[in-house]
Amino acid sequence: MVYILPILAVIASFIFVYLIKPKSQKNIKLLLAFSGAFLLALTFFELLPEVYEKTDSRTVAVFILAGILLQVFLEFFSKGAEHGHMHIELKANSFPIVLFLSLSLHALIEGIPVTKDNNILYAILVHKIPVAIILSIFLLNSKLKIGYSIVFILLFAFMTPLGSFLSLKSNFIQEYGDQITSIAIGVFFHISTVVLFESSKGHSFNLRKLLVIILGVTVAYLL
Repeated sequence: MVYILPILAVIASFIFVYLIKPKSQKNIKLLLAFSGAFLLALTFFELLPEVYEKTDSRTVAVFILAGILLQVFLEFFSKGAEHGHMHIELKANSFPIVLFLSLSLHALIEGIPVTKDNNILYAILVHKIPVAIILSIFLLNSKLKIGYSIVFILLFAFMTPLGSFLSLKSNFIQEYGDQITSIAIGVFFHISTVVLFESSKGHSFNLRKLLVIILGVTVAYLL
């Protein structure tokens, strides 16, 4: 389940967009807000206590900040695709390797804290679905060839399970697991807070978005 569900979430999102061709992203944005709140809350409830219990608090803080900075660096290349923003012009005959690498590294890192013993998998899934839908809309509406789009999505779908697999099999990740998890926490912090606190149209904080955020935090608390 740890390996299969993230793959299915991305592929199903792509198929949904290909078949349904959604015109509006309003409801997707609300799902994105829910996922941001859910991911942030589970990070506080599960991952933070775990790393602070096992590792020196100052070391944890340094690696969390490193994770935030790493995500800022990745977004320089992905242009914010991880939280639903796509500002890239793709060429028909050129695979978007820079976009792919930046998104894949993000997905790989987010898979590392996922285990059978925590609820982070659910947070990753809820985060992945709206992002995959928005990414699929972008790819299918771009000049990129459909074959490239399919290859992009398939490879991207395997990155998070690959991170989970490496966390179990890699001696390096196991030895420095708390530090790498702290980096993942920083990545989650940046992604979720950008989703939650970016301004709505006219710089107003939509009531529906607020309710969705409260729901996300509540569900995470009750797990």
